[in-house]
Amino acid sequence: MAILHAGSNSVHGRTSCRVAPWTRGSHEVGQSPTKTSLCSGAAEPRSRSVSGGAGGIRTHNPDDSIPPPPPGGALRRRALVTSHLRRCGKAGAAQRRVVPRPGMAQLGAIAALVLSFLAAAFLSAIHKIEEGHIGVYYRGGALLTSTSGPGFHLMLPFITSYKSVQTTLQTDEVKNVPCGTSGGVMIYFDRIEVVNFLIQSAVYDIVKNYTADYDKALIFNKIHHELNQFCSVHTLQEVYIELFDQIDENLKLALQQDLTTMAPGLIIQAVRVTKPNIPETIRRNYELMESEKTKLLIAAQKQKVVEKEAETERKKALIEAEKIAQVAEITYGQKVMEKETEKRISEIEDAAFLAREKARADAECYTAMKVAEANKLKLTPEYLQLMKYKAIAANSKIYFGKDIPNMFMDYAGSQSKFAEGLAEGIHEEDGAGPSEDTKLLHNTN
Repeated sequence: MAILHAGSNSVHGRTSCRVAPWTRGSHEVGQSPTKTSLCSGAAEPRSRSVSGGAGGIRTHNPDDSIPPPPPGGALRRRALVTSHLRRCGKAGAAQRRVVPRPGMAQLGAIAALVLSFLAAAFLSAIHKIEEGHIGVYYRGGALLTSTSGPGFHLMLPFITSYKSVQTTLQTDEVKNVPCGTSGGVMIYFDRIEVVNFLIQSAVYDIVKNYTADYDKALIFNKIHHELNQFCSVHTLQEVYIELFDQIDENLKLALQQDLTTMAPGLIIQAVRVTKPNIPETIRRNYELMESEKTKLLIAAQKQKVVEKEAETERKKALIEAEKIAQVAEITYGQKVMEKETEKRISEIEDAAFLAREKARADAECYTAMKVAEANKLKLTPEYLQLMKYKAIAANSKIYFGKDIPNMFMDYAGSQSKFAEGLAEGIHEEDGAGPSEDTKLLHNTN
Protein backbone atom coordinates (compact mmCIF):
# COMPACT_ATOMS: atom_id res chain seq x y z
CA MET A 1 0.00 0.00 0.00
CA ALA A 2 1.19 3.57 -0.55
CA ILE A 3 0.18 7.04 0.60
CA LEU A 4 0.68 10.40 -1.08
CA HIS A 5 3.21 12.50 0.86
CA ALA A 6 2.58 16.21 0.58
CA GLY A 7 5.55 18.32 -0.52
CA SER A 8 6.15 21.89 -1.74
CA ASN A 9 7.79 22.78 -5.04
CA SER A 10 9.45 26.23 -4.86
CA VAL A 11 9.60 26.67 -8.61
CA HIS A 12 6.98 29.17 -9.88
CA GLY A 13 5.24 28.95 -6.52
CA ARG A 14 3.45 25.68 -7.26
CA THR A 15 2.64 23.15 -4.52
CA SER A 16 2.72 19.40 -5.15
CA CYS A 17 2.37 16.32 -3.02
CA ARG A 18 4.46 13.23 -3.35
CA VAL A 19 3.52 9.63 -2.55
CA ALA A 20 5.42 8.06 0.32
CA PRO A 21 5.38 4.36 1.00
CA TRP A 22 3.98 3.28 4.29
CA THR A 23 3.65 -0.10 5.92
CA ARG A 24 0.95 -1.77 7.87
CA GLY A 25 1.55 -3.28 11.24
CA SER A 26 -0.31 -4.84 14.14
CA HIS A 27 -1.48 -2.24 16.67
CA GLU A 28 -1.60 -2.63 20.33
CA VAL A 29 -3.14 -0.94 23.29
CA GLY A 30 -6.28 -0.17 21.27
CA GLN A 31 -4.97 3.06 19.69
CA SER A 32 -6.77 4.54 16.75
CA PRO A 33 -4.86 4.54 13.55
CA THR A 34 -3.14 7.83 12.57
CA LYS A 35 -1.41 8.96 9.44
CA THR A 36 1.26 11.73 9.13
CA SER A 37 2.20 13.40 5.87
CA LEU A 38 4.83 16.09 5.13
CA CYS A 39 3.67 19.01 3.05
CA SER A 40 6.02 21.84 2.20
CA GLY A 41 4.83 25.28 3.09
CA ALA A 42 2.37 24.05 5.76
CA ALA A 43 2.90 25.60 9.14
CA GLU A 44 1.78 22.67 11.25
CA PRO A 45 3.00 22.02 14.74
CA ARG A 46 5.24 19.11 15.29
CA SER A 47 3.51 16.01 16.73
CA ARG A 48 4.46 12.53 17.62
CA SER A 49 2.64 9.29 16.82
CA VAL A 50 3.21 5.92 18.38
CA SER A 51 2.89 2.85 16.20
CA GLY A 52 3.18 -0.73 17.11
CA GLY A 53 4.90 -3.30 15.09
CA ALA A 54 6.81 -6.45 15.36
CA GLY A 55 9.45 -4.74 17.39
CA GLY A 56 7.06 -3.07 19.81
CA ILE A 57 6.11 0.57 20.18
CA ARG A 58 8.02 3.26 18.05
CA THR A 59 7.90 7.02 18.21
CA HIS A 60 7.60 8.78 14.81
CA ASN A 61 8.46 12.41 14.10
CA PRO A 62 6.43 14.24 11.49
CA ASP A 63 9.71 15.66 10.04
CA ASP A 64 10.85 12.14 9.07
CA SER A 65 10.91 11.32 5.38
CA ILE A 66 8.50 8.38 5.77
CA PRO A 67 5.46 8.84 8.04
CA PRO A 68 4.22 5.96 10.18
CA PRO A 69 1.59 3.73 8.53
CA PRO A 70 -1.96 4.32 9.73
CA PRO A 71 -3.95 1.17 10.67
CA GLY A 72 -7.42 0.56 9.21
CA GLY A 73 -9.14 -0.30 6.03
CA ALA A 74 -8.86 1.04 2.50
CA LEU A 75 -11.67 3.54 2.91
CA ARG A 76 -10.08 5.09 5.91
CA ARG A 77 -6.80 5.27 4.11
CA ARG A 78 -8.41 7.00 1.16
CA ALA A 79 -10.08 9.56 3.44
CA LEU A 80 -6.78 10.32 5.11
CA VAL A 81 -5.09 10.84 1.74
CA THR A 82 -7.81 13.24 0.67
CA SER A 83 -7.53 15.29 3.86
CA HIS A 84 -3.76 15.50 3.46
CA LEU A 85 -4.09 16.69 -0.12
CA ARG A 86 -6.46 19.46 0.98
CA ARG A 87 -4.13 20.63 3.71
CA CYS A 88 -1.20 20.70 1.26
CA GLY A 89 -3.19 22.77 -1.23
CA LYS A 90 -4.08 25.38 1.40
CA ALA A 91 -0.45 25.66 2.55
CA GLY A 92 0.81 26.13 -1.05
CA ALA A 93 -1.70 28.91 -1.64
CA ALA A 94 -0.54 30.71 1.50
CA GLN A 95 3.11 30.34 0.45
CA ARG A 96 2.38 31.83 -2.98
CA ARG A 97 0.85 34.88 -1.32
CA VAL A 98 3.88 35.57 1.04
CA VAL A 99 7.10 34.65 -0.85
CA PRO A 100 8.25 37.22 -3.55
CA ARG A 101 9.10 36.28 -7.07
CA PRO A 102 12.64 34.88 -7.36
CA GLY A 103 13.41 36.61 -10.74
CA MET A 104 13.55 40.18 -9.28
CA ALA A 105 16.03 39.11 -6.56
CA GLN A 106 18.35 37.67 -9.17
CA LEU A 107 18.23 40.92 -11.20
CA GLY A 108 19.09 42.99 -8.08
CA ALA A 109 22.06 40.76 -7.28
CA ILE A 110 23.34 41.06 -10.84
CA ALA A 111 22.98 44.87 -10.76
CA ALA A 112 24.85 45.08 -7.44
CA LEU A 113 27.63 42.91 -8.84
CA VAL A 114 27.93 45.10 -11.94
CA LEU A 115 28.06 48.29 -9.84
CA SER A 116 30.73 46.80 -7.60
CA PHE A 117 32.81 45.89 -10.62
CA LEU A 118 32.47 49.38 -12.11
CA ALA A 119 33.44 51.01 -8.80
CA ALA A 120 36.51 48.79 -8.47
CA ALA A 121 37.49 49.57 -12.06
CA PHE A 122 37.14 53.33 -11.47
CA LEU A 123 39.15 53.21 -8.26
CA SER A 124 41.91 51.25 -9.96
CA ALA A 125 41.89 53.59 -12.96
CA ILE A 126 42.35 56.87 -11.05
CA HIS A 127 45.72 57.56 -9.43
CA LYS A 128 47.70 60.49 -8.01
CA ILE A 129 51.28 61.63 -8.75
CA GLU A 130 52.93 63.71 -6.01
CA GLU A 131 54.78 66.97 -6.63
CA GLY A 132 58.42 66.38 -7.58
CA HIS A 133 57.64 62.98 -9.15
CA ILE A 134 57.04 61.68 -12.66
CA GLY A 135 54.65 58.79 -13.37
CA VAL A 136 55.68 55.99 -15.76
CA TYR A 137 53.19 53.38 -17.04
CA TYR A 138 53.38 49.67 -17.79
CA ARG A 139 50.87 47.73 -19.87
CA GLY A 140 51.25 44.00 -19.88
CA GLY A 141 54.76 44.40 -18.45
CA ALA A 142 55.89 46.73 -21.27
CA LEU A 143 56.94 50.31 -20.50
CA LEU A 144 54.82 52.93 -22.25
CA THR A 145 56.39 56.04 -23.75
CA SER A 146 53.89 58.37 -22.10
CA THR A 147 54.66 59.92 -18.72
CA SER A 148 52.61 62.15 -16.43
CA GLY A 149 53.33 65.01 -14.09
CA PRO A 150 51.94 65.78 -10.63
CA GLY A 151 48.16 65.53 -10.13
CA PHE A 152 45.31 63.06 -10.68
CA HIS A 153 45.34 60.89 -13.82
CA LEU A 154 43.33 58.03 -15.37
CA MET A 155 44.54 54.75 -16.85
CA LEU A 156 43.03 51.50 -18.09
CA PRO A 157 41.96 49.51 -15.04
CA PHE A 158 43.39 46.04 -14.36
CA ILE A 159 45.62 46.32 -17.46
CA THR A 160 47.84 49.36 -16.97
CA SER A 161 49.99 49.90 -13.87
CA TYR A 162 52.15 52.86 -12.90
CA LYS A 163 55.19 53.75 -10.80
CA SER A 164 56.15 57.12 -9.36
CA VAL A 165 59.77 58.23 -9.99
CA GLN A 166 61.19 61.07 -7.87
CA THR A 167 62.98 63.86 -9.77
CA THR A 168 63.83 66.22 -6.89
CA LEU A 169 66.80 65.92 -4.56
CA GLN A 170 66.90 62.58 -2.80
CA THR A 171 69.44 60.86 -0.58
CA ASP A 172 70.33 57.22 -1.22
CA GLU A 173 72.01 55.46 1.69
CA VAL A 174 74.44 52.61 1.12
CA LYS A 175 75.00 50.82 4.42
CA ASN A 176 77.66 48.45 5.74
CA VAL A 177 80.05 48.54 2.77
CA PRO A 178 83.06 46.20 3.22
CA CYS A 179 86.45 47.36 2.03
CA GLY A 180 89.85 45.67 2.06
CA THR A 181 93.01 47.79 2.24
CA SER A 182 96.28 47.03 0.46
CA GLY A 183 97.67 45.70 3.75
CA GLY A 184 94.91 43.09 4.04
CA VAL A 185 92.87 44.77 6.79
CA MET A 186 89.10 44.54 6.34
CA ILE A 187 87.18 47.68 7.28
CA TYR A 188 83.51 48.60 7.00
CA PHE A 189 81.82 51.86 6.15
CA ASP A 190 78.60 52.13 8.15
CA ARG A 191 76.80 54.55 5.88
CA ILE A 192 77.50 56.32 2.61
CA GLU A 193 74.98 58.97 1.56
CA VAL A 194 74.63 59.92 -2.11
CA VAL A 195 72.61 63.08 -2.80
CA ASN A 196 71.29 63.04 -6.38
CA PHE A 197 68.45 64.25 -8.57
CA LEU A 198 66.98 63.20 -11.90
CA ILE A 199 66.27 65.46 -14.87
CA GLN A 200 62.65 65.07 -16.00
CA SER A 201 63.48 64.67 -19.68
CA ALA A 202 65.71 61.67 -18.90
CA VAL A 203 63.18 59.73 -16.79
CA TYR A 204 61.89 57.53 -19.63
CA ASP A 205 65.33 56.48 -20.90
CA ILE A 206 66.71 55.71 -17.44
CA VAL A 207 63.61 53.74 -16.37
CA LYS A 208 63.64 51.85 -19.67
CA ASN A 209 67.31 50.90 -19.34
CA TYR A 210 67.58 50.44 -15.56
CA THR A 211 63.94 50.09 -14.31
CA ALA A 212 62.31 52.37 -11.77
CA ASP A 213 64.81 51.21 -9.13
CA TYR A 214 67.68 52.67 -11.11
CA ASP A 215 69.57 53.77 -8.00
CA LYS A 216 70.39 50.16 -7.09
CA ALA A 217 72.03 49.50 -10.44
CA LEU A 218 73.65 52.89 -11.01
CA ILE A 219 74.53 54.09 -7.50
CA PHE A 220 74.68 51.24 -5.01
CA ASN A 221 76.76 48.88 -7.13
CA LYS A 222 79.03 51.68 -8.31
CA ILE A 223 79.65 52.81 -4.73
CA HIS A 224 80.75 49.31 -3.74
CA HIS A 225 83.03 49.02 -6.77
CA GLU A 226 84.69 52.44 -6.47
CA LEU A 227 85.19 52.15 -2.73
CA ASN A 228 86.84 48.75 -3.06
CA GLN A 229 89.05 50.07 -5.86
CA PHE A 230 90.13 52.97 -3.66
CA CYS A 231 90.85 50.82 -0.61
CA SER A 232 92.77 48.18 -2.56
CA VAL A 233 95.50 50.63 -3.60
CA HIS A 234 95.87 52.45 -0.27
CA THR A 235 96.99 51.45 3.19
CA LEU A 236 94.90 51.60 6.33
CA GLN A 237 96.76 54.72 7.45
CA GLU A 238 95.89 56.48 4.22
CA VAL A 239 92.25 55.36 4.16
CA TYR A 240 91.57 55.99 7.84
CA ILE A 241 93.52 59.22 8.36
CA GLU A 242 95.58 60.72 5.56
CA LEU A 243 93.24 60.43 2.54
CA PHE A 244 89.91 60.15 4.32
CA ASP A 245 88.96 63.73 3.47
CA GLN A 246 89.36 62.94 -0.24
CA ILE A 247 87.17 59.81 -0.37
CA ASP A 248 83.85 61.63 -0.78
CA GLU A 249 85.17 63.88 -3.54
CA ASN A 250 86.78 60.96 -5.39
CA LEU A 251 83.56 58.94 -5.17
CA LYS A 252 81.53 61.87 -6.46
CA LEU A 253 83.82 62.42 -9.46
CA ALA A 254 83.94 58.70 -10.31
CA LEU A 255 80.15 58.33 -10.04
CA GLN A 256 79.42 61.41 -12.12
CA GLN A 257 81.93 60.39 -14.79
CA ASP A 258 80.31 56.97 -15.22
CA LEU A 259 76.75 58.32 -15.03
CA THR A 260 77.47 60.88 -17.74
CA THR A 261 78.21 57.96 -20.07
CA MET A 262 75.72 55.36 -18.83
CA ALA A 263 72.74 57.45 -17.66
CA PRO A 264 72.80 61.08 -18.80
CA GLY A 265 70.37 63.08 -16.73
CA LEU A 266 71.21 61.60 -13.32
CA ILE A 267 73.21 64.23 -11.44
CA ILE A 268 75.27 63.53 -8.31
CA GLN A 269 75.31 66.58 -6.05
CA ALA A 270 77.28 65.32 -3.06
CA VAL A 271 78.65 62.17 -1.42
CA ARG A 272 79.05 61.87 2.35
CA VAL A 273 81.14 59.07 3.85
CA THR A 274 81.21 58.16 7.54
CA LYS A 275 84.36 57.15 9.37
CA PRO A 276 85.09 53.46 8.67
CA ASN A 277 84.99 50.82 11.39
CA ILE A 278 88.38 49.17 11.89
CA PRO A 279 89.42 46.23 14.12
CA GLU A 280 89.40 47.04 17.83
CA THR A 281 93.12 46.44 18.43
CA ILE A 282 94.10 48.68 15.53
CA ARG A 283 91.63 51.29 16.68
CA ARG A 284 93.17 51.35 20.17
CA ASN A 285 96.63 51.69 18.64
CA TYR A 286 95.42 54.60 16.56
CA GLU A 287 93.88 56.18 19.62
CA LEU A 288 97.19 55.86 21.50
CA MET A 289 99.02 57.26 18.51
CA GLU A 290 96.60 60.14 18.29
CA SER A 291 97.01 60.83 22.02
CA GLU A 292 100.80 60.91 21.61
CA LYS A 293 100.44 63.17 18.61
CA THR A 294 98.17 65.37 20.66
CA LYS A 295 100.76 65.58 23.43
CA LEU A 296 103.45 66.39 20.88
CA LEU A 297 101.27 69.04 19.35
CA ILE A 298 100.56 70.46 22.79
CA ALA A 299 104.30 70.61 23.56
CA ALA A 300 105.00 72.18 20.19
CA GLN A 301 102.25 74.69 20.75
CA LYS A 302 103.61 75.51 24.21
CA GLN A 303 107.06 76.02 22.70
CA LYS A 304 105.57 78.26 20.07
CA VAL A 305 103.73 80.17 22.76
CA VAL A 306 106.96 80.66 24.73
CA GLU A 307 108.78 81.73 21.58
CA LYS A 308 105.99 84.08 20.73
CA GLU A 309 106.05 85.53 24.23
CA ALA A 310 109.85 86.03 24.04
CA GLU A 311 109.49 87.52 20.59
CA THR A 312 106.77 89.76 21.91
CA GLU A 313 108.95 90.88 24.82
CA ARG A 314 111.87 91.52 22.46
CA LYS A 315 109.72 93.49 20.10
CA LYS A 316 108.24 95.34 23.04
CA ALA A 317 111.72 96.27 24.36
CA LEU A 318 112.82 97.21 20.85
CA ILE A 319 109.79 99.37 20.44
CA GLU A 320 110.45 100.99 23.83
CA ALA A 321 114.08 101.67 22.89
CA GLU A 322 113.06 103.04 19.54
CA LYS A 323 110.48 105.18 21.24
CA ILE A 324 113.04 106.51 23.76
CA ALA A 325 115.56 107.14 20.96
CA GLN A 326 113.00 108.91 18.89
CA VAL A 327 111.90 110.96 21.88
CA ALA A 328 115.54 111.83 22.68
CA GLU A 329 116.17 112.73 19.07
CA ILE A 330 113.11 114.87 18.99
CA THR A 331 114.10 116.50 22.32
CA TYR A 332 117.66 117.10 21.08
CA GLY A 333 116.40 118.58 17.88
CA GLN A 334 114.03 120.72 19.86
CA LYS A 335 116.86 121.96 22.10
CA VAL A 336 119.10 122.61 19.08
CA MET A 337 116.33 124.55 17.49
CA GLU A 338 115.83 126.47 20.72
CA LYS A 339 119.57 127.28 20.90
CA GLU A 340 119.63 128.29 17.27
CA THR A 341 116.62 130.42 17.89
CA GLU A 342 118.29 132.00 20.91
CA LYS A 343 121.45 132.54 18.85
CA ARG A 344 119.50 134.16 16.11
CA ILE A 345 117.70 136.28 18.64
CA SER A 346 121.02 137.26 20.28
CA GLU A 347 122.54 138.07 16.91
CA ILE A 348 119.55 140.16 16.04
CA GLU A 349 119.70 141.90 19.43
CA ASP A 350 123.46 142.49 19.08
CA ALA A 351 123.02 143.84 15.60
CA ALA A 352 120.25 146.08 16.83
CA PHE A 353 122.34 147.23 19.81
CA LEU A 354 125.34 147.87 17.56
CA ALA A 355 123.20 149.78 15.19
CA ARG A 356 121.76 151.80 18.04
CA GLU A 357 125.22 152.49 19.50
CA LYS A 358 126.61 153.41 16.12
CA ALA A 359 123.70 155.67 15.54
CA ARG A 360 124.17 157.27 18.97
CA ALA A 361 127.94 157.61 18.45
CA ASP A 362 127.39 159.11 15.06
CA ALA A 363 124.89 161.44 16.57
CA GLU A 364 127.26 162.39 19.38
CA CYS A 365 130.13 162.82 16.91
CA TYR A 366 127.98 164.96 14.73
CA THR A 367 126.88 166.95 17.76
CA ALA A 368 130.47 167.39 18.94
CA MET A 369 131.55 168.44 15.48
CA LYS A 370 128.76 170.94 15.30
CA VAL A 371 129.57 172.13 18.81
CA ALA A 372 133.23 172.43 17.84
CA GLU A 373 132.30 174.38 14.76
CA ALA A 374 130.05 176.53 16.87
CA ASN A 375 132.73 176.99 19.48
CA LYS A 376 135.23 177.81 16.74
CA LEU A 377 133.03 180.61 15.71
CA LYS A 378 131.99 181.44 19.22
CA LEU A 379 135.21 181.12 21.27
CA THR A 380 136.97 184.25 20.19
CA PRO A 381 139.45 185.96 22.45
CA GLU A 382 137.01 188.67 23.18
CA TYR A 383 134.28 186.14 24.09
CA LEU A 384 136.66 184.23 26.32
CA GLN A 385 137.68 187.44 28.01
CA LEU A 386 134.01 188.23 28.55
CA MET A 387 133.35 184.84 30.02
CA LYS A 388 136.30 185.21 32.35
CA TYR A 389 134.96 188.42 33.66
CA LYS A 390 131.52 186.93 34.13
CA ALA A 391 132.96 184.03 36.05
CA ILE A 392 134.92 186.31 38.28
CA ALA A 393 131.86 188.38 38.82
CA ALA A 394 129.76 185.38 39.62
CA ASN A 395 132.28 183.96 42.07
CA SER A 396 131.20 184.60 45.63
CA LYS A 397 134.54 183.69 47.09
CA ILE A 398 137.23 186.28 47.69
CA TYR A 399 140.81 185.25 47.44
CA PHE A 400 143.67 187.18 49.05
CA GLY A 401 147.34 186.78 48.37
CA LYS A 402 150.09 187.50 45.99
CA ASP A 403 149.13 184.75 43.50
CA ILE A 404 145.75 186.13 42.61
CA PRO A 405 146.87 187.33 39.16
CA ASN A 406 148.33 183.93 38.32
CA MET A 407 145.01 182.24 39.10
CA PHE A 408 143.42 183.76 36.08
CA MET A 409 146.25 182.67 33.88
CA ASP A 410 146.00 179.04 35.09
CA TYR A 411 142.26 179.06 34.39
CA ALA A 412 142.82 180.06 30.82
CA GLY A 413 145.40 177.27 30.38
CA SER A 414 143.02 174.70 31.80
CA GLN A 415 140.35 175.78 29.36
CA SER A 416 142.68 175.23 26.44
CA LYS A 417 143.68 171.79 27.68
CA PHE A 418 140.01 170.79 28.00
CA ALA A 419 139.35 171.70 24.41
CA GLU A 420 142.33 169.65 23.20
CA GLY A 421 141.22 166.52 25.13
CA LEU A 422 137.73 166.73 23.71
CA ALA A 423 139.06 166.92 20.17
CA GLU A 424 141.34 163.89 20.67
CA GLY A 425 138.45 161.76 22.06
CA ILE A 426 136.30 162.47 19.08
CA HIS A 427 139.15 161.58 16.75
CA GLU A 428 139.75 158.21 18.44
CA GLU A 429 136.05 157.21 18.21
CA ASP A 430 135.95 157.86 14.50
CA GLY A 431 139.23 155.90 13.93
CA ALA A 432 140.80 158.75 12.03
CA GLY A 433 143.16 161.58 12.74
CA PRO A 434 142.07 164.85 14.27
CA SER A 435 139.59 166.64 12.13
CA GLU A 436 140.18 170.01 10.64
CA ASP A 437 137.82 171.58 13.13
CA THR A 438 139.71 170.07 16.08
CA LYS A 439 143.03 171.19 14.70
CA LEU A 440 141.62 174.59 14.09
CA LEU A 441 140.28 174.72 17.65
CA HIS A 442 143.65 173.57 19.03
CA ASN A 443 145.50 176.13 17.02
CA THR A 444 143.12 178.77 18.16
CA ASN A 445 143.74 177.97 21.77
